Amino acid sequence: GSLKCLKMERLIMERLTVERPDHLPLIIDRLRVRRDFLSAAKARKWAVPGLVLQARQRRAHEAVPANHARVGFTVTKKVGKSHVRNRVKRRLRAIAAELLPQSGLKGYDYVLIGREGSITRPFPDLKADLLAALTKVHSSSPKSPSKGSGPRPAPM
Repeated sequence: GSLKCLKMERLIMERLTVERPDHLPLIIDRLRVRRDFLSAAKARKWAVPGLVLQARQRRAHEAVPANHARVGFTVTKKVGKSHVRNRVKRRLRAIAAELLPQSGLKGYDYVLIGREGSITRPFPDLKADLLAALTKVHSSSPKSPSKGSGPRPAPM
């Protein structure tokens, strides 16, 4: 009963807690509130064949400990019926549990959005997709300028 649950919880926390260079462990929490998902949607994002990653660096005044990273998962009905969407979310949770403790950054919120190809994409490719997306959203280069931004040419 409860002893089995405690052992399972301890195993999950050991899997999600990894020592970082500043000696505070990175702890992975879940995003559950709609407002947090909407905030992440306004931040940096990167699309790869298996998923879309949204990443937002939290502000200092937010009530989440600094050594925590949070992750949320979403899959739209376009991907398939509920059993397909649930399977995609399970796959995304598995790669997040495996990669975010090493590649995620403290103070970030991540949202992984499943795509139609997420269900058929081989697991190693899905992991490579997440690593590539994490690298892109954490890079210091600014977002690509949107169409129409910047100075306008002088009229002739």
